[in-house]
Amino acid sequence: MPSLPGVDVVGSLLGFPVNELMAVGLLLLAAGLLARGGRRLGLPTIPFFMAAGILLGPGTPGLTVIDDPDRIELLAAFGLVLLLFNLGVEFPLEQVRASGPRLLVAAVAYIGLNVSGGIGLGLLLGWGTAEALVIGGALGISSSAIVTKLLIELRRLANAETPLILGIIVVEDLFLALYLSLLAPVLGDAGSPLELVTDIGVSFAFLLLLIVVARFGGRAVAAVLGSREQELLTVLVLGLVLLVAGTSEELGVSDAIGALMIGLVLSRTTLRERVEQVTVPLRDAFAALFFVAFGLSIDVGALGAVLVPALLAVGLTFVLNVTAGVVAARMYGLNQRAAANIGLTLLGRGEFSLILATLALGAGLDERVGPFVALYVLVLAVLSPLAAANARYLARYLPDALFSGSFQYVREETTSAGCSHLDMVLTDTPSADGGCEECLVEGTTWVHLRLCVTCGHVGCCDDSERQHATAHALGEQHPIVASLEPGERWRWCYLDEHLLPDDVARGSGTTEGV
Repeated sequence: MPSLPGVDVVGSLLGFPVNELMAVGLLLLAAGLLARGGRRLGLPTIPFFMAAGILLGPGTPGLTVIDDPDRIELLAAFGLVLLLFNLGVEFPLEQVRASGPRLLVAAVAYIGLNVSGGIGLGLLLGWGTAEALVIGGALGISSSAIVTKLLIELRRLANAETPLILGIIVVEDLFLALYLSLLAPVLGDAGSPLELVTDIGVSFAFLLLLIVVARFGGRAVAAVLGSREQELLTVLVLGLVLLVAGTSEELGVSDAIGALMIGLVLSRTTLRERVEQVTVPLRDAFAALFFVAFGLSIDVGALGAVLVPALLAVGLTFVLNVTAGVVAARMYGLNQRAAANIGLTLLGRGEFSLILATLALGAGLDERVGPFVALYVLVLAVLSPLAAANARYLARYLPDALFSGSFQYVREETTSAGCSHLDMVLTDTPSADGGCEECLVEGTTWVHLRLCVTCGHVGCCDDSERQHATAHALGEQHPIVASLEPGERWRWCYLDEHLLPDDVARGSGTTEGV
């Protein structure tokens, strides 16, 4: 039976020929079914999309639906472009501006630790300087999709550390744009240092041009693309995205950074919500194909050679993420559980790591980079949800000396960003001096003291024999207590069973000083 015009046989399945359309359909079906099974286990979709490509690709013995991954290279490029474009459209620029310098410092610390650690590991592996820069980026940038899904599934959106986590991944997205702009000329074919500097200058000039368009040309872009019909809007937007991405590629900037920046341009127009509505389904389908195509390029036989480096990278990322989590928690006055939540929630790597690996393979760098990043992403995609869900166990072993306050008895407790009982915070002044009021009358002793922030009552903690603070809170319906121990600045709500940052509780209207 003759094949369709322009549709070639690209593989076989159980002895039957498979053409291009069949191959893409089989790959997407396999990816979707594997990912659906993974979602039932609470795992992210990206590693299962990659697994579909690995299992049905030429690098794995057995079923091979496509002999040459280059056959779907253009479709995979659509996925990369749309993935970065939607990232730009959804980028919350105003949130970054409003977050203040403290968030930027925390984010720079996180990115700096992980990227520099990744570059260091890449140099130690001895695969080359350009390869080390790719590895640094792959190890340094978290997966926004995995992080966001974890926060939702673990029900941590109301936690005190969650705005900080979201702020870090937003700054990471901005960093990605700058890193890609720098990396594209390095991965190019510059023959001399002068050519390299020129290429970097062209890259940043193009980036600056798109920033200027985003700042001042939003209205003009909206006028060109604006249409009441969704069909025409889709066609116009897709045409603009592919044109800018292709132009970026020709200028040596990378199609990914062009797509990201034109997304930023459209994010500042009145069309933003409609653009998201029409492009998200396209992004989801083609991005899945991008991850599948990456899996197709992986030779299973090459994974053994990069097993030790990949596991070293996983261990390094774990240590650096926890370190960055502690730094961020210390800056914000949070406890050990918050530090563990920050570090382990941000542990997942995914789309950005694979984008960088794809650029490296396309530039002809060391072929071990692809399997190395693939294995690294696969391991962390499985490990990160498990680690984040069990962060409390890590919190037990983080010493108080690393934090800005003492959390000896509440290191494993969740810190809430708010509390429905803050209207009960009326005072920070003890009603009596000398210790637990009831213990002084009864002649008993106490371990630590707690202050009722509603009436000023001073009672003993739950490690004390009489537990007068808890008895007072439950008996008088005064739900929030503060620690009176030196160096401890936390508060606890008995009704919500959450730790409260000291500044949150103080911001509720308390007027008296300690």
